[in-house]
Amino acid sequence: MKIGSPTPHRKARIEIIPLIDIMFFLLASFMMASLTMIKMQSIKMNLPTATQATRDFKPEIINLSVDKGGEVYVEKKAVTSGELHTYLSNRYHLNTNIPVYISGDKDASHGSVIRVLDLVRREGIQKVSFAIAPQPESK
Repeated sequence: MKIGSPTPHRKARIEIIPLIDIMFFLLASFMMASLTMIKMQSIKMNLPTATQATRDFKPEIINLSVDKGGEVYVEKKAVTSGELHTYLSNRYHLNTNIPVYISGDKDASHGSVIRVLDLVRREGIQKVSFAIAPQPESK
């Protein structure tokens, strides 16, 4: 004859939530310990400044501007669509990874800016950005 226990028999379970808490604690502890192990091998210096210093590297960027009349400017020089096409084609063949910044007057029509964007994309240039000015802070 089998005698039963007064408490019901339950299966054992492994609770995962306390394990996750312990793992996060260990991760944070190891991160803090590794940060204190970094050995600084330099001393603090107050470096001199120069007023006539210039940058050695000038990034190759094409700046295109569209005014309110729809005229296109390359580096502050007015160009036609044909001239823009040949200019972009020549620059793209020299550097296929060249970035283009398009800035448009706030009164320029949407169509004229999109026309310039279409010319740039037609040449195969993929890095195109629009230059914008931040909105002035109101008091």
